[in-house]
Amino acid sequence: MAYRPSRRPKAQNARITLAWMGIILGTLFLGISFLAVQFAIIPEHEGETVISQLGRIAFGSDSLPYYAFQLSTTLILVLAANTSFSDFPRLSYFLARDHFLPHQFQYRGDRLGFSTGIIALGVLSGILVIIFHADTHALIPLYAVGVFLSFTLSQSSMVVRWWRRRERGWQFGMPINALGALTTGLVTIIVASTKFIHGAWMVIVLLPVIVLIMRAINAHYVRVADQLALSSSDEPLPTIPEPLVIVPIPGINRAVMRTLAVARTLSAHVTAVHVFDEPEEGEMLRLRWSQSKIDIPLVLVENPFRSLTSPLLIYIESVQHREPDRPIVVVLSEYVPRRPWEYLLHNQSALRLKGELFFRPNTVVMDVPYHHRGVDLFLRRTCGSNC
Repeated sequence: MAYRPSRRPKAQNARITLAWMGIILGTLFLGISFLAVQFAIIPEHEGETVISQLGRIAFGSDSLPYYAFQLSTTLILVLAANTSFSDFPRLSYFLARDHFLPHQFQYRGDRLGFSTGIIALGVLSGILVIIFHADTHALIPLYAVGVFLSFTLSQSSMVVRWWRRRERGWQFGMPINALGALTTGLVTIIVASTKFIHGAWMVIVLLPVIVLIMRAINAHYVRVADQLALSSSDEPLPTIPEPLVIVPIPGINRAVMRTLAVARTLSAHVTAVHVFDEPEEGEMLRLRWSQSKIDIPLVLVENPFRSLTSPLLIYIESVQHREPDRPIVVVLSEYVPRRPWEYLLHNQSALRLKGELFFRPNTVVMDVPYHHRGVDLFLRRTCGSNC
């Protein structure tokens, strides 16, 4: 007899699977509730859970089925926690794609998971556990309100979908979803009113705040898209005058020579700037500069307050004031150490300058890394033995 694969569409198979899952879940819930009532089991603030009490009465506290029952409960809870870490990042991806969350939530990690959503959920979960001291009785109101409110919204959305599309089976599906929305909505109202002072107020207050934040994020992305949009597809590239290149230097060394050589390729208007504290230091650098074969002008800026960023920013402002239409390119020389911990010993001045210049309009910041062998080969090819 030949095997014939099922021709049912995937959507129908998914609906059947969800229906069976709902039947199993409902049977378990009703059965546990019935047994809990028959055995007069009540929740305890500390100690044993309702599920554990039910298993102990049914199987005995020292029996193998009891431990298997507890292990199954633990695995179900682990799966439930894993579901949150699987679905929330996916939901945050869709919200970020529609510009209601930061676009970082669309990032996929090396394992093809939405890393930003996973990390955000983990951090927020940890904060809640710390705030509530891992007390499940204090966290249950938050969980109950959040879950049943989500159920209410999803069921109500299905009612609207059935009503608008009038798809096949809508006469049967819409009343079921309407009944589900009504039931979960009543549960949400009851839990929110009875557990309001026990933590449910956080969800009630935070939800409107989160909605407002998402709308603000969406409005921001819309404004940015309007600002960056082209007026037409054949819009030409803008005409930008030749930039003024400024190279902050600590002195004369191999890294500075490489940086000046790279800066010369960007523009013919290159200026090296050195901020000094002592007059002797400035005169010494001026003398060395005049004796070298560097044909780039040097500007010495005196700094009596021993600060690098402020005098350099003042100089850049003065240059920009003289020629406001020309962009300014600041080329920084950065040393690349061999070991990660050595980064703490270098490039602090360059990091501060980039932080200051990043928000300055009409200014471009460029890094020229210094690598030992790479720089030596570069200098030998460009200037030979003169360096």
